[in-house]
Amino acid sequence: MSDPSRTWYRVENADQIPSPALLVYPDRVDSNIACMRDAVDGDVSRLRPHVKTHKMAEVVERQRAAGIDRFKCATIAEAEMTAEAGASDVLLAYQPVGPNIGRMVSLCRKFPETLFRTVVDDPDQLDRITAVLSAEGETLDLLVDIDCGMGRTGIAPGDAAVDLCRRICEEEGVNFAGLHVYDGHIHDTEVVARGSHFDEARHLIEPFLADLGQAGIEIPLVVGGGSPTFPWHARLAAGSAVRYECSPGTTLFWDAGYGTNHPDLDFQVAALLLARVLSKPGEGRLCLELGHKAVAGENPLENRVRFPEIPDARPLSQSEEHLVIETSKAGEFSIGDVVYGIPWHICPTVALHQEAVVIERGQATGERWAVRARDRRITI
Repeated sequence: MSDPSRTWYRVENADQIPSPALLVYPDRVDSNIACMRDAVDGDVSRLRPHVKTHKMAEVVERQRAAGIDRFKCATIAEAEMTAEAGASDVLLAYQPVGPNIGRMVSLCRKFPETLFRTVVDDPDQLDRITAVLSAEGETLDLLVDIDCGMGRTGIAPGDAAVDLCRRICEEEGVNFAGLHVYDGHIHDTEVVARGSHFDEARHLIEPFLADLGQAGIEIPLVVGGGSPTFPWHARLAAGSAVRYECSPGTTLFWDAGYGTNHPDLDFQVAALLLARVLSKPGEGRLCLELGHKAVAGENPLENRVRFPEIPDARPLSQSEEHLVIETSKAGEFSIGDVVYGIPWHICPTVALHQEAVVIERGQATGERWAVRARDRRITI
């Protein structure tokens, strides 16, 4: 094999790392945080990054050190972890249902110095939320979740959405905190097409903002977007008459999928996988420790992991603990050799690991960052 000593991800003391392992590179995380700040011209008040990608208190702390103190979450566990890391403002962008309504109350009581918010998209669910809050004697900020075309959650902009906003303004125990607008359906590789689809979604929302104004409903905040459309949201936030916050998430770690499909976005891979060759099952084949339990398996087999040092790797099969690949370079590997892989989708891959091994200046430092919020329930 060619000398890999100059490649950024190589770990000189890899023999000390049990595999498979998730590796994290703090200097590259910091670079991605700086890139996010640059996208909003240094105005961190326009940033509310999502923690779902990393689920780690240390990453929240590094963002807070850069002046970012508002965050977005998808689970109660993520919200709790983020508050424990000292965040002052945490949005659960996932409508609380069932016992999770009461768990939101518990969060507010456990962390009184953190402002918690959540979303709602249904009037009946609003009734359930206000009933719990009334019984507990608590108040909660609610953003109305608006469907701008993804068709996953949210209420369509229109009269019913205006009525829902009005009801929140009038109800006891809740405060109307604004709108949440997620455009996760926009992920075109071609930049012009992505911008065009962003404009289509924006043109659904802007008349609705006007409708709210005509109804006398003040909009305190709009939280918009994800990672593929982050640059467009950043520009929109700069010129918005309403307080507008951008919520990218994958930008913190990046991955092979976004790197391949969105090369226009200037972020760096900051986390990858270390595995070893388990077996050589036939001519031109390697069996690696990258089964479903180590790397996310929701995408087609060919789009689960990329190997920067095995560019012609063709995955043949994957099971719980094993990934078999075919490559012309198989003869250059021995059983036990280290292989580095960049996940196609980093967010669910991180959730498969209990901790990440910290790598600095080519060395495993001995420090571990716990994937604290991978558990659906921590203490709340």
